[in-house]
Amino acid sequence: MSASHADGGGSIPPTRSDVYSMSGTRATAVKPSRAATPRSAIAVNRRARHNYHLDTRFEAGLVLQGWEIKSLRAGRVQITDSHVILRRGEAWLLGTHITPLSGAPTAAQEQADRSRKLLLSRRELEQLAQGVQQRGHTCVCLRLYWQRHLVKCELALARGKAAYDKREVLKERALERERQRG
Repeated sequence: MSASHADGGGSIPPTRSDVYSMSGTRATAVKPSRAATPRSAIAVNRRARHNYHLDTRFEAGLVLQGWEIKSLRAGRVQITDSHVILRRGEAWLLGTHITPLSGAPTAAQEQADRSRKLLLSRRELEQLAQGVQQRGHTCVCLRLYWQRHLVKCELALARGKAAYDKREVLKERALERERQRG
């Protein structure tokens, strides 16, 4: 029988064999093929784009505790003042505030602003160290996001903007908005 009934009616509802793939005696659900899933942002540091000229970008993993993951899922994180420092060949994220949920252990309340280790390759650590040693450069956190079940941090080597640079960018944005309106 084809996709429509012999009496000219609508389509045939899917049968179990259409929804499931039979492999031997066990039926398994057929998952639709997924392209790369978009990286859903947990937190974005918009102030960094305003205060700095962003140069080289890096992606780093974060070493987190269980209560921190739960808080990130609830969106209880603030990265506005976060930055990266290098100690003994390791990168650490400072200034990130993860607010514990109400059911978190009492020790978590004291650790909301703790340093968090960043997972980078040796080559990336060397690039960061060379970049930060240059005068006027620092490393800032731009955003936290999920990549599958892992939390990733987007970092950038950055140079501080002068006040006149910030005003110039604001004027350009205002002019662009006026052009689009009129």
